[in-house]
Amino acid sequence: MTTPDTQRPRPGSDILRTALRRNVGAMVWGTVLMGLYQAGETAFPIALGLIVEHTLQNRSLGSLALSIAGLAVIITTVSLSWRFGMRVLQKANTTEAHRWRVRVAACGLQPVARDVDLKSGEVLTIATEDADQTADIIEVVPLLISSLVAVLVAAVALGLADIRLGLLVIVGTVAILSILSVMSKRIGASTQEQQARVARAGAKVADLIIGLRPLHGFGGNHAAFRSYRKVSTEAKHQSITVAKVNGVYAGTALALNAVLAAAVTLTAGWLAFDGQITIGELVMAVGLAQFIMEPLKLFSEMPKYVMIARASAQRMALVLSAPQVATPGTQLPAAGGDIEVDCVRYGSLRKVKFRVSAGEFVAIAAYQPRAAADLASILAMNVPPDAYEGVVRVSGQELADLSIEAVREHLLVNPYDGEIFAGTLRTNIDPSGTSRMVPEAVEASMLTDLVALHREGLDYGVRDRGANLSGGQRQRLSLARALAADTDVLVLRDPTTAVDAVTEQLIARNIAKLRRGRTTLVLTSSPALLDAADRVLVLNDGAITAEDTHRNLLAKDEAYCLAVAR
Repeated sequence: MTTPDTQRPRPGSDILRTALRRNVGAMVWGTVLMGLYQAGETAFPIALGLIVEHTLQNRSLGSLALSIAGLAVIITTVSLSWRFGMRVLQKANTTEAHRWRVRVAACGLQPVARDVDLKSGEVLTIATEDADQTADIIEVVPLLISSLVAVLVAAVALGLADIRLGLLVIVGTVAILSILSVMSKRIGASTQEQQARVARAGAKVADLIIGLRPLHGFGGNHAAFRSYRKVSTEAKHQSITVAKVNGVYAGTALALNAVLAAAVTLTAGWLAFDGQITIGELVMAVGLAQFIMEPLKLFSEMPKYVMIARASAQRMALVLSAPQVATPGTQLPAAGGDIEVDCVRYGSLRKVKFRVSAGEFVAIAAYQPRAAADLASILAMNVPPDAYEGVVRVSGQELADLSIEAVREHLLVNPYDGEIFAGTLRTNIDPSGTSRMVPEAVEASMLTDLVALHREGLDYGVRDRGANLSGGQRQRLSLARALAADTDVLVLRDPTTAVDAVTEQLIARNIAKLRRGRTTLVLTSSPALLDAADRVLVLNDGAITAEDTHRNLLAKDEAYCLAVAR
């Protein structure tokens, strides 16, 4: 797993500078090629003016042929420079966007690494749309420079014909950019707000989809839909506002560019009529006035894209610059698989103390589901060690001293609501494609009936979130994934709540058999799993209150009997 950036917090401007610095080579080549493209485009009307000025006056076939060859060279330069210039820039853009997506995703996948006050849907939007828009700065700068080259070449060519034409282009360009730079600030602010509202709407709908079934169960789906509709409506209104601002910006830019082009054309016509420039220079001026519309349009759009990139970079900084909740350790867990929870106090837990020896199969009967959830979160390192009292040790070493990645390779806590991904049964069970325990995991989790039901077997397609599977099938698929990981220590939380009693009995026996010799801890109220365990710990009112085998507890503990008997 990629480790999130642990350097000093960076604002959005630092993110943009980093993106530019990492792609200097590509941007230089892109600028040169796009500059050639713009210079070639500018040279075309200049060449036409020279042809009219010299070739047609002399009426020489040789001069005409030479002019046609010159135009062919210009056209070829324009075509190739654009093609290879955009290829270089877009490759660098795509690569840089990928780098930032990975960086943001790494922070989002490390729950205890960053204190990010954002929902997963918002982080997803930042890792996709904002990363792409930030990387656009790599194309914006070369295009800005190449457009400037075109404007300067046109201004010089017109200035050689008459200094007033050249000054008109320069002054007009400066005036246009000054006006549009002021407008672009409004676009940046509006875009940042739009991205935030869209991200909140995405997070809302993700939460809604996850909780759709329980919402239907108690009739809360309509209230949830109204809540989402409100958030989505706010995002829609902000998107309309941004569209209006962009429309005003584009219309103003087009109008100002057209005014400048018309001013150059009319001034050149007046100078030609007055005999101060030649017909060839008039043709060149009219051609440049028409051509200059494109680089001016591109040039005038650049401030808007710069502001959008800055707004996206600022949103990425919300994740990348978030302070660390806790500094993870660097040590690796020692060989073995014992777990020791020593006087842990957190949430609903009150001085919880127990030990699971290496190779032991222990079940914890938690009378309060909240206590089971809190304990699972601590063992999964979703809670930083300094957020709770007491100590948790794995193989005799404290969690605070261990690397998060190393702990999760050594100790797997399978979540109660394990996510099912779009793909196949096989890719859900073995995402990395390296497990040698897939057949055994499928059999132990009683997923064999689902595999046999479909002709594709393990290659049967699974929809996002397991939409084409039943609740029991999704739960067994998640269990199979945990068993296939074959870690030294495995923690399961209520792995059989959605299956029938017969299947549950078989799964309990299979887990005990498959995990024999490796440490297994199950948080459950299932009689089958409790009976399969070597011993049972009773977690009541936040503390371990009893310890024995399942059958002994049934015989002597009335409260236990009432809590787990079905």
